[in-house]
Amino acid sequence: MKNLLYIGNKLSNHGYTLTSIETLGMFLEDEGFNLYYASSKKNKLFRMLEMIFMTFKYAKKVDYVLIDTYSTKNFWYAFVISQQCRMLGIKYIPKLHGGNLPTRIVRSRVFSNLIFKNAYINVAPSLYLFETFKNSGYTNLKYIPNTIELQLYSPSEKEYKIPKLLWVRSFAKIYNPLMAVKVFMKIKAVFPEAKMCMVGPKKDDTYAKTQRFAKTNNIEVEFTGKLAKKDWIALSKEYNVFINTTHFDNTPISVIEAMALGMPVVSTNVGGISYLLQHNSNALLVNDNDVEDMAVQIHRLFNEPELAPTLSLKGKESVQSFDWELVKKQWIELLI
Repeated sequence: MKNLLYIGNKLSNHGYTLTSIETLGMFLEDEGFNLYYASSKKNKLFRMLEMIFMTFKYAKKVDYVLIDTYSTKNFWYAFVISQQCRMLGIKYIPKLHGGNLPTRIVRSRVFSNLIFKNAYINVAPSLYLFETFKNSGYTNLKYIPNTIELQLYSPSEKEYKIPKLLWVRSFAKIYNPLMAVKVFMKIKAVFPEAKMCMVGPKKDDTYAKTQRFAKTNNIEVEFTGKLAKKDWIALSKEYNVFINTTHFDNTPISVIEAMALGMPVVSTNVGGISYLLQHNSNALLVNDNDVEDMAVQIHRLFNEPELAPTLSLKGKESVQSFDWELVKKQWIELLI
């Protein structure tokens, strides 16, 4: 079986959410691939140095280098490692992440071309990124969707008398957690017994700002911090609506998981969301940062008796193709 070096942010031991390097890496190991990883260093400079060191160390031992490629500062990890792979003659595969990556390839065209045009293949986990990259002139592309193990997600019966909102994401500006509290304030004005839980690790100062805003406005929100997947799945049984408030997005795993759990999703319609969710079909969509409309759409779930069950059913149907048992065939075909 093939040997792989996986480059990415392997930071769950530091309290961060699991990312592709840990989830896809684990799946590939289970299929018999031998993986090496870099890096779990929290300090960004040390992380970069370990990535470089590991690429030199395993250059002659691995068949491919997988590189989780993002749009923000971590874009430069991908640039450095990809050029190192070129120098060492190693096939590398950028795995594209982040709803704002299309902006990055425009803003940093020269560096983007050096990464993506010289890759063995670029793996797009959403049709949104696949089409964007194709339209930008990159032809060495393959669509392999994000994946979950569907058998882990057992839908529970929901009642739609009182809104019980669940938000699951890292607390970061890009995910706009403050919007969730603002929406909840409007929901509480109509449904005083409504509740909301926000699950996720601190990534920047938005965690403190969101808590402070809720406290200042006397709005009771449960903040759990980071939870293991099995724990937030168990927690989800107590809630009946999943909200996604992000400014930018691709095909978020947390939304796919919520749909697998049968939760109706109310989301901002940004980035690749429209490739995953369709308004009034398998979800309800609003414009970026539109607090008023998100509250209106949530109210619909409690005023239109057939809406929530329909969205729940359509949502579960929509995510069947993300099951690892199907997706793994595409990864094996690519890597063998």
